[in-house]
Amino acid sequence: MENLTYVTGNYGKYVSVKEKFEKENITIDYFKCDLDEPDINDIKYISKVKATEAYNELKKPVFVADSGFYIENYPNNPNYPGAFVKRSGISSNIEELLETMKDVENRKCYFLDCLTFYDGEEYHQFFGISKGTLSKKIKGEARKRAWSNLWLVFIPDNCTKTLAEMTDEERINRPDNRTSAIDEFINWYKINYKDIKKLNKK
Repeated sequence: MENLTYVTGNYGKYVSVKEKFEKENITIDYFKCDLDEPDINDIKYISKVKATEAYNELKKPVFVADSGFYIENYPNNPNYPGAFVKRSGISSNIEELLETMKDVENRKCYFLDCLTFYDGEEYHQFFGISKGTLSKKIKGEARKRAWSNLWLVFIPDNCTKTLAEMTDEERINRPDNRTSAIDEFINWYKINYKDIKKLNKK
């Protein structure tokens, strides 16, 4: 069976994802590539298009993982930036984000993750969500495992630290009732992928 290939331009994502797969004795390859994103605020659609592009580039089983970030009471634009995290520039301008949100009391926000696996025949998508609040100042340090600079200002539910303040152990074991697209995919892959051809014929 061919190794899975994770396609992303974000090395921090690869490091954290690789560790999860290794714990399940699954080998994954890494292909660094910044895939084009359709100009539509739909994380599910964007992820599928990127998985298609990645497969067309490599011609072997691939998966991509995308995250949207939704700020419930963003001024004049609820749930912004959504799937437009990267192109909005919010994750690279944290100070500007905090300035925009400085007078907003409702600071609820969440990450919505979508992982799309494509083997050239079938698409399989998995989702995860992590709810929390936006801190009022930058806390913690940038880490190799960080998926986004937003870790510096995102405090998960039932926690007092931002993701960037937490140790790896604290982050992995945090009590925020999150769900994980990566974990869902790994569980599915272990059970199903060896028989994917049979599944596709059903």
